[in-house]
Parts: sequence; structure tokens; C-alpha cells
Amino acid sequence: MVAEFEADLIRMRTREGMAIAKTRGRLKGRAPSLSPSRRRHLLTLVDAGDHTHTELAELFQVSRATVYREIRKRSGAPLEATSTRP
Repeated sequence: MVAEFEADLIRMRTREGMAIAKTRGRLKGRAPSLSPSRRRHLLTLVDAGDHTHTELAELFQVSRATVYREIRKRSGAPLEATSTRP
């Protein structure tokens, strides 16, 4: 009972802190794994067709999922609609 109350207090304080940080512009989230220039370079190499997606992932030191995600972003397809999960 006491533990639940303490957990609720922690959740409440965390949410308040996040709201304050957001209003101050300090809550940013995770940085993208590819900068805009590296993203353009990746897409240029994809268009050239000389490398596999696995090779590109190794070259740019990102996962294959990131390569596929960047290709989907460019095509304008919604990310949820292209998911292979049921």
C-alpha cells in the first residue's frame, strides 16, 4: 500500500518535471542516427543500386532497419502501413 503510494508520487513528479522541461524546450528526445547530409548520401547510394541494404547499413554504421526506414520516409509511405508485423 505504501509502495503504491510512493510509486504514484514518483510518477506524478516525473510527469511534472517532463512538462516543465517541455515548456522550457529542453525535452528533445533521441537524436537521429543519420544527419541530413548522411541521409542524402545514403539515398544517393540507394538510387545508384551498387550496394545492398546490408552493405549500406555497415557503411553508415546503422541498422538495416534504419536504411529501410529512410527509404520509406523518402517514398512518403506511412511507416505503419508498411509494417510486416500482424
